[in-house]
Amino acid sequence: MDNSAVEVESTHFSPKSMSDRIAYRLVRFMRFFADAFFSGRYGHRAVVLETVAAVPGMVAGNIQHLSSLRRMKNDDGWIHTLLDEAENERMHLLTFIHIAKPTTFERVLIIIAQGIFYNAFFLLYLLSSKTAHRIVGYLEEEAVYSYTEYLQGVDSGQYENVPAPQLAIDYWQLPQDARLREVIIAVRADEAKHRDVNHGFSDKLNAA
Repeated sequence: MDNSAVEVESTHFSPKSMSDRIAYRLVRFMRFFADAFFSGRYGHRAVVLETVAAVPGMVAGNIQHLSSLRRMKNDDGWIHTLLDEAENERMHLLTFIHIAKPTTFERVLIIIAQGIFYNAFFLLYLLSSKTAHRIVGYLEEEAVYSYTEYLQGVDSGQYENVPAPQLAIDYWQLPQDARLREVIIAVRADEAKHRDVNHGFSDKLNAA
């Protein structure tokens, strides 16, 4: 895969309201603990974080679906977009499971983190969907940054550029000889798209 064809810009949405500032500070707080716990083990970091990252799209899509039914109005394509995001993040997880091979402890951590985050995000979305989407936007900003660091580590030789799992080759239609570097580039491009979509959703809700 040509790196230049999927290069992404590391953008940042400057907080404009109190809810934006709360969302940003919460994500930065989460980033601090992720950095402290994984300490550069980006493959294992990706496994844990992607299982959490796959939650918001499914939760938001479900709530938007029920809302559309209650209001008997079209959702303007939000449900499909959100469910596609959840599926895409799930494929990220399945890909990095093949690469990082999580330990039993990390699998237990995934179960705990997912359970806490699912319920917390569900309640948040009911209370303030614009804040929920802003949080996801900021989470995806951090994901783009983290995968850029991971890519730099592969390029510098810090992390082995292992062959890409067949699952990833099939999903992103990579060359059969693709390696971890091409996978990271594809995943980072996905995260940049989710970043922009969720910031855009939050802006629309804020203007409504």
